[in-house]
Amino acid sequence: MEPTLDVITIGRASVDLYGQQVGGRLEDMASFSKAVGGCPANIAIGTARLGLRSGLITRVGDEAMGRFIREQLEREGVSTQGIVTDRERLTALVILGVRDEDSFPLIFYRDNCADMALTEDDIDEKFVASAAAVVVTGTHFSRESTAAAQKKAIRIAKAHGRKVVFDVDYRPNLWGLLGHGAGESRYVRSDAVTEHLKPVLADCDLVVGTEEELHIAGGSEDTLAAIRAIRSISKATIVCKRGPMGCVVFPGDVPDSLDDGEKGPGFPVEVYNVLGAGDAFLSGFLRGWLRDEKLETCCAYANASGAFAVSRLLCSPEIPTFPELQHFLKEGSRHKALRFDEGINHIHWATTRRPQADTLMAFAIDHRAQLEAMANEVGASVDRIPALKVLAVQAAAQVADGRPGFGMLIDDTYGREALFRAADHPFWIGRPVELPGSRPLDFEGSGSIGAKLVEWPVGHTIKCLCFYHPDDPPEIKARQERELLRIHDAARRIGRELLIEIIAGKHGPLKTNTVAGIVQHLYDLGIRPDWWKLEPQQDKAAWKAVGAVITKNDAYCRGIVLLGLEAPEDQLEIAFAAAASEPRVKGFAVGRTIFNDAARRWLKGEISDEAAVADMAGRFQRLVDIWQRASGQAKAA
Repeated sequence: MEPTLDVITIGRASVDLYGQQVGGRLEDMASFSKAVGGCPANIAIGTARLGLRSGLITRVGDEAMGRFIREQLEREGVSTQGIVTDRERLTALVILGVRDEDSFPLIFYRDNCADMALTEDDIDEKFVASAAAVVVTGTHFSRESTAAAQKKAIRIAKAHGRKVVFDVDYRPNLWGLLGHGAGESRYVRSDAVTEHLKPVLADCDLVVGTEEELHIAGGSEDTLAAIRAIRSISKATIVCKRGPMGCVVFPGDVPDSLDDGEKGPGFPVEVYNVLGAGDAFLSGFLRGWLRDEKLETCCAYANASGAFAVSRLLCSPEIPTFPELQHFLKEGSRHKALRFDEGINHIHWATTRRPQADTLMAFAIDHRAQLEAMANEVGASVDRIPALKVLAVQAAAQVADGRPGFGMLIDDTYGREALFRAADHPFWIGRPVELPGSRPLDFEGSGSIGAKLVEWPVGHTIKCLCFYHPDDPPEIKARQERELLRIHDAARRIGRELLIEIIAGKHGPLKTNTVAGIVQHLYDLGIRPDWWKLEPQQDKAAWKAVGAVITKNDAYCRGIVLLGLEAPEDQLEIAFAAAASEPRVKGFAVGRTIFNDAARRWLKGEISDEAAVADMAGRFQRLVDIWQRASGQAKAA
């Protein structure tokens, strides 16, 4: 049977809580970033990002942290078939920090946790045999039951002609050799651990470890002697990780000097955080080794992947994707601290963000000033606006009916409850940050925009509307650009997607290249939004020009959605037909065309909630039908 997966990793899966105050003590950390952690889970994610088909065997708790691990692995493309939900134990946690370039304090919360309760019964022969290789890890040989589970997986792999990879992954305190406060320690000599690991080595095809980890595996604190001791009982290819010096590989006889082993290019970078670097390294090495590439290439993938990890804060989220790795190996970087390379960072962001449908049809009801004016006009209290927005969510949900590709734009000035209700559905959700009608652009509310965005759910997209025309006075353009750069920087720093809405036609003529020129200028400034929201244009050449600019500057852009500008349906039908001719246009985000009539009559008390929902749903459905016809005809043409 041919394998359907390239690799399955076995063992630790935890939630890492990383202190965000770099340079401080763990005692003083005030906020944390959450990520999937644990050596095998990191490698499963890393290999998936690098293009391998990976899976993980572990246990997680029956709670939010366990579900987070499972869901994140699925988003990363990792098979979760081998993950067991443990209803008696909690998911493991690790709290980590960066004190300086030499000190990385961490605390393992692993007492009776789910992943360390793995047993032989959790190892399914069919699943293990479905992979070309299995990765076993040192920590899971530290306890009888987890060791038995890994040994069973090794037996199955060998019986089916699969490869066995051993990541020594030595953590002294997880072997009970040090106390809870010594999580940072990487080496304590232990003859008992060495004897425990010896039987494993004989069955391995690849053994990977730092010099200290090879010391514990080989039973000697002389690295060359330790490697020779491993070779005496194992025919495995042995990889010695040497930190900033890269790695050395010994596929056969061990030479007289470490430097005489096989190597690949090294990548000197600033060390920001070493935690997780080894997992990124092995992910890169496996990307080449499992594809039968030259050892020099395997080392290059491994060393570069490790360089990315040490130059960034977190563990699994920082492992590169294959497009990112290829770009770095081809182009390099002028930054020794890779986290400051904007080009690489953009590729990383765009190739790791959450998956999304290729089409977006959104009901926009993030309007504030317009609904306030409408309420005042009909003599209704603005206190009724929040309830109207909840009805809009009901209307959108009726049309979407649980299908992907639908969304809503909702503000949190009047739409707080609507945002809560929108979360009950699989919607794309965008939220505005601009002060309504501001020109030059200003942000709503006072204080730091970045601090406010941290409070948003990670799946919410930032929407920023800017009234911008090339003929604007220089002082207005400079202010607009400064604020757009600020919101772009905030979006990237906190990990939220960004939609930039440009309306040019209200303040000058729209020529064929007007909008395309604006988009190009913003790209020239370094602004790369995930989405563009642009006004309707009946000129197909204008859409072609915009599409060409996006293709040239950002191949990873999700696309364009059309705004409505309160246009009647028949005009939008013409606009949709013109826009659909450009493949970069993915849908629409229209508001007043959908809700104006129902909102006015509902605020006046002329229609019921049900009638308002029905009216908005009907209009939204008609726009969906119009767009799907237009885009279908464009594809057919």
